[in-house]
Amino acid sequence: MMDIQVASDSNKPIFCIECKDQEASVFCEQCDEDFCEVCHGMLHRTGNRKLHNSKKLTPHSEGKNGLGSTNDNTLNPSNGESDDASMKQALMDMDGTIINSSGPTYGDWMTKRAKTIPLRLDVEERRLLSLLEAALNVSEYTDKIDILAYSSKTKRIVVQIKDICAILSGLLVSGDYKLGTQLFAKRTLRQNEEIFQRIFEVGRRHKIMNPEKMRSTYGKLMYMLMDSVVPEVEDMLGFSCVRPIQTVYDFLKKRESVEVLHDENVELATREIATEFKTREQLNAEVQRKQKAIQHICEKYKNESISAEDIERCLLSMSDNNTFLRSNRDPCEKMLKYLSKYFTTQKTDGYSLAIVAGKNGHRLTHSHTAQYAYVHQSLSLWREIVHEMFMLWSMADEDLISSSTYRLTNTGQGLQRIQPCPNVSRAMHKILNRAQKKCGGSWVGSSVVHLGDRNVPNAFMFIDKYNQVARILTPIVSTLDKLESLENDPAVQKYIENEYGGVEKCRKDILYNFFRYGFDGSGADNYFDAGSWCSNIEKKKFFPIFLMTGFVGFDGNEW
Repeated sequence: MMDIQVASDSNKPIFCIECKDQEASVFCEQCDEDFCEVCHGMLHRTGNRKLHNSKKLTPHSEGKNGLGSTNDNTLNPSNGESDDASMKQALMDMDGTIINSSGPTYGDWMTKRAKTIPLRLDVEERRLLSLLEAALNVSEYTDKIDILAYSSKTKRIVVQIKDICAILSGLLVSGDYKLGTQLFAKRTLRQNEEIFQRIFEVGRRHKIMNPEKMRSTYGKLMYMLMDSVVPEVEDMLGFSCVRPIQTVYDFLKKRESVEVLHDENVELATREIATEFKTREQLNAEVQRKQKAIQHICEKYKNESISAEDIERCLLSMSDNNTFLRSNRDPCEKMLKYLSKYFTTQKTDGYSLAIVAGKNGHRLTHSHTAQYAYVHQSLSLWREIVHEMFMLWSMADEDLISSSTYRLTNTGQGLQRIQPCPNVSRAMHKILNRAQKKCGGSWVGSSVVHLGDRNVPNAFMFIDKYNQVARILTPIVSTLDKLESLENDPAVQKYIENEYGGVEKCRKDILYNFFRYGFDGSGADNYFDAGSWCSNIEKKKFFPIFLMTGFVGFDGNEW
């Protein structure tokens, strides 16, 4: 049990000696240094350092509130209010996947989630989105800005932003002449600041809720907004292009209706209805129960400040988040189940996950036990990251359009904008620490969070990197799940028996190949290890099985 002491008596917090980014929370007596919890765990997980004695530091922010005091009344209150608050806070700090209770406790968790869940677009906002996508499709913003040139970059940025605004103005006029005349006939760009902010915010909000959309235009939008917040650019433009993303919580708070999230029926009203292993009657019954819950909440909380339609829009936005989690997080959980079902930490039945660097394209050397742990830990970390993707995306948005400057650098994959990502970095350290605690044992992979460097230049690249998780795992999991259905055809069943030794052996062979070649470091040059395995899928012996189960590619396009 670690002792507790205050980190510092000064007015400034002490930061970790290793990462120099997180506030110190652990003091090692033998090292005589202060560490954050993640770095301390990484450096003291093996060898003699594992035997070092450490003390838990009270964070500076808590010390100022008196939490480092030895006052018995502070540490051990006589009433139960502190215990209730601690219990609520502990539940809110959970990832939330197992919470099934209702009332205030579940409402606290829902309120926390609602702060990072974007509000679903309405009809008018969808019209603005189509205008934005059309303008970005014809824009050559990054081609004109992210180049090595001797002309003034600030002037080039201003010209390109005004060009996009002019295109949007023209599209608005052509779509609604009366509205366009009111907005642009006698008003300047500065006077129309609000409409441009709204259009750009709609695009950002839509992308978070639909990661597969705006694949070729979202980068232009974020890089343009990143440049627009530069003080010199904003002064020359005369207006700001940025406003915060509208979330479910912001929408309800503005209308003084946050209590909607604490209703006992909100869990049912926002539930994602899964179709697997259910009859049509069961699905219809679930849909009806969900609709009744939505109607009940809408009728109960509607008033002069918020309509029933607005409440339903908020509930559907929360439901969209659950749909996202099911389609993006669940493949990680299913793959973890397949890993534990068909493999163990010890080599069995001749299936060894061991790999050797330099052999068969591998760039790592792991024993079977180490590779098993590496795959398990990687999938667990992916699962935690995808579960918090909306929160991470919200923080990435803040980092990208913050006042932090970037530098244009050739990272080996072209000119990239390298920019610090403090918000995402803090969140990732917490997520990594949570994943390490859940996995237990020694952490096989690296504990370094690459952000704002040559590996992951900025928050936009970070989000793009982990958006690939579902695109990689979903087709593989889909094939594995559908293997039994192939046995319905006697000819196909005979083919599988003769060629692969049966369905179970075929499934295990696919997993064996993926766990060895998809996690061997061979795809590190492309930001993602499993990417190289996907690019060679057509060369695999089991590729015909993928095609038989409906595989069309890892990017949603036909093969």
